[in-house]
Amino acid sequence: MHRRTAPRLARILACAAVPVMLVATGCGGDDDGAKKEKDKPAQSATPTVAPTVKAATFAKLPEVCKTVSEKTVDKLVPKAEKKEGKALPATDTNDSASCIWSGLDDEDVKDMQFRTMTVSLKRFASDPTLGTGEKRAADFVVKQTTAATTADGAKDAKTDKASGIGDEASVVSADSKKGDNDFKNSTVVARTANVVITVKYSGAGYEGAKTPNADDIKKDAQEAAKEVVKAVGEANKK
Repeated sequence: MHRRTAPRLARILACAAVPVMLVATGCGGDDDGAKKEKDKPAQSATPTVAPTVKAATFAKLPEVCKTVSEKTVDKLVPKAEKKEGKALPATDTNDSASCIWSGLDDEDVKDMQFRTMTVSLKRFASDPTLGTGEKRAADFVVKQTTAATTADGAKDAKTDKASGIGDEASVVSADSKKGDNDFKNSTVVARTANVVITVKYSGAGYEGAKTPNADDIKKDAQEAAKEVVKAVGEANKK
């Protein structure tokens, strides 16, 4: 009996004396637990879901110099130097673009009338970090309207809401002076979905001619803005 139990007793004492060797030598019953833990499939990390925003309504801009008709140009800018307008430099005309018309109607030397009109477009795409294109455009309308009250030395600026022009619109009326000439200016800032339209229309009488009527300038600027809103919509039907 003594000979049989001696080796077994020695093993038990060895394992009890050196507990740090349990995993390495297999002296206890933890081998099975460690093996089961090892065989468990690794848990995958929870996937990160990127935030999404509503896609912008308009994907492109029209050719800016074609957003108003020749008939409108003839009416608002008689004797325009370039009836087709002059496009201003732009990095990407699908994001922003501007066109200018100017002319001096000098047929009547006693009533020389100068007119200039600038149409500008800015398109906003939807961005998960910045918001929808519509929201970004609406924020820009506020900034653009405020800027118009002081642009180009504007004085006595007055801002009114304008109806029937896109989703929202304001018109800023102001006076300015260049050299000896007094100008009447109207700037319409309108939004149609994710596109902001700015139409600036100015007029002055040269060589002592009478200054144009402020209400007429304001009305004409709004009519031009309506045409531009329509052009944006038409461009995105194609």
